[in-house]
Amino acid sequence: MAAGSSPSPAPAREALALLHAGTLDCVHCGLCLPVCPTYRETGRETSSPRGRVYLMRGVAEGQIPLAGTAAEEAYLCLGCRACETACPSGVRFGALLEATRAQVEEAGLRRGWGKRLETLALRHVVPRPGRLRAAVSLLGVAQRLGLDRLAARLLPARLGELRELAPAVPPRSQRRPLPRLTPAEGARRGRVGLFVGCVMPELFGAAHAATVRVLARNGFDVLLVEGQGCCGALQAHGGDAAFARGLLARNADAFGASGVDAVVVNSAGCGAFLREAGEWLGEPGARLAAAVRDVAELLDEAGLRPPGRSLPLRVCYDDPCHLVHGQGVRAAPRRLLEAIPGLRLVPHDDPTSCCGAAGIYNLTHREMSRAVLERKMRALAAADPDVIASGNPGCILQLRTGVARAGLRARVVHPIELLDEAYAG
Repeated sequence: MAAGSSPSPAPAREALALLHAGTLDCVHCGLCLPVCPTYRETGRETSSPRGRVYLMRGVAEGQIPLAGTAAEEAYLCLGCRACETACPSGVRFGALLEATRAQVEEAGLRRGWGKRLETLALRHVVPRPGRLRAAVSLLGVAQRLGLDRLAARLLPARLGELRELAPAVPPRSQRRPLPRLTPAEGARRGRVGLFVGCVMPELFGAAHAATVRVLARNGFDVLLVEGQGCCGALQAHGGDAAFARGLLARNADAFGASGVDAVVVNSAGCGAFLREAGEWLGEPGARLAAAVRDVAELLDEAGLRPPGRSLPLRVCYDDPCHLVHGQGVRAAPRRLLEAIPGLRLVPHDDPTSCCGAAGIYNLTHREMSRAVLERKMRALAAADPDVIASGNPGCILQLRTGVARAGLRARVVHPIELLDEAYAG
């Protein structure tokens, strides 16, 4: 549906009825308030999960207009789902948020150049590997020639700030395609398909390669399933439900025909969305969702083969929101890190709160994102680790930005990269 057009009345009524039913589970107890990043920063009831549920219910009942506060709060929310972990009533806030944003999009309430650029990126660049590779390559050339620094000086301050959020493009050697099949080492435990995703091959090829090596070392054949692609999570979070559903269906078809025992994901945001495929696609999606495992979860369930190399490092593990809250995976990554000889897992005071990345939130809501990140960095600075580990690409990029701003000495990596280092010896 084109921006600015109106949805047909029947689908709109059905969507509002489903939204209304979901809000009725909230008992307004307030246990979500202390864990909500935007409420912690603003203290506003409307910027809390409880307040947003009230707004959603009012919209569904026709008592509150969608335009205005309801729409603004739907996008000010980071979608971290910490409220779901805290909620005693089982309110599925993430689903409610996506449904509300879809209503905002259908009503054509988001306009302007920012929205156009978002649509261009999420529909026509990110899910298209060739275009994404070309865009990342151009960014890499600009960084090598120093053109990004020049642009930061010449552009208005608010645009210049985007340079520090831009990822450092890895060398070409880390962006090469991985083998279609990597055979297991030692006793074979199974055959898994690696979910490749969209930005991971271009910006986190080293993490992908480490994932394949560690899985093979632990007895898994690793297949790169043909026909897979962008999962659709970013599009769903932005309210582009129909486009997200199409991307998800493509992955359900690809993995459904692959014959793998599990679909292994090393990006928490992708994993959380794939695990909800049944709610989007019915039975084909449910089969995909049942097969999805985060890489740390799979290795923990299988029993990690002991790494042999000592890594004398102090490591803070920071939970990606969509792993700890969206998938309920908290202990497995910590157990794997603790299995590395010499590594000391150091706690910090704010591990399960959002870092402020939230997909493209750090681009669309820079001030709030920065405030949320600064709270996180204060906790990490007090722990003073050698390494910060987190299992989601957006979180890694955001934490690297925070480390640079705060002048910390820690490097930020995916946990699987530490395991790979420990096996390398």
